[in-house]
Amino acid sequence: MGEETKDRPIGVYDSGVGGLTVVRWLHQVLPQERIIYFGDTARVPYGGRPREELIRFSRQIVGFFRKQGAKFIIAACNTSSAAALPVVAEESDVPLMGVIRAGARGAVSVTKAKRIGVMGTQVTVESRAYTLAVKELEPDAAVYEQACPRLVPLIEAGHRDGELVEGPLKEYLQPLLAREIDTLILGCTHYPYLLASIKGLVGSDVEVVDPAEAAAREAEDRLKDLGLLSGKKAGEDLFFVSGEPESFHAAAVQLGYNQSVEHVEIERYTI
Repeated sequence: MGEETKDRPIGVYDSGVGGLTVVRWLHQVLPQERIIYFGDTARVPYGGRPREELIRFSRQIVGFFRKQGAKFIIAACNTSSAAALPVVAEESDVPLMGVIRAGARGAVSVTKAKRIGVMGTQVTVESRAYTLAVKELEPDAAVYEQACPRLVPLIEAGHRDGELVEGPLKEYLQPLLAREIDTLILGCTHYPYLLASIKGLVGSDVEVVDPAEAAAREAEDRLKDLGLLSGKKAGEDLFFVSGEPESFHAAAVQLGYNQSVEHVEIERYTI
């Protein structure tokens, strides 16, 4: 593999700001890699959308990353990982990975009682993707998935704590805690922004798994296997959105990112 190919960027995408949790871990695990981030803010949230629509969105995003010269693409979105990735990964000549397998591996590695809860979007929960991924690794595990449809819109609107967040969290976590889970997977990359509130509600007896960290480490393994690890950071990270850039930039600044954000007409692209 030529050095020029190795130094091409990694594409990371999500419906909004959630995938920046994956970017944060990529910066720690793979600091030499340049990242192009795409937030599909004009079409957020993804959680209640039909599967065929999500597949079309992912095809457009992969097409955009191909034009940007991406060497590897991470669907930093559990909904896309569950609903669209199995189809789109087969069509793409750029290698793709999602976050679900990484999250499942993280949960199996820490659970003692083998009772695992999953918070996710409606699409992710209906796909049973986490149940299937966990049981592939640990057939004896009991997995309980809970749809949390109100959380992504709250996070995108800038709410990270307080009663506006804690009310829905209590509603969603209660059924999982009633199952006596000892491990909780944050099955949406937006949810780590609520980590303090979630930990406060589940208590110290429940291990909370952030798939973003596990996904960054899996990406490192995949890039090594493909011979695509960069030797140096060849330029700055770039951020793009399908909606208006100003509100995304404001949210990203709150999270520690000050890159300029550009609008892209994502529907012009396809694989």
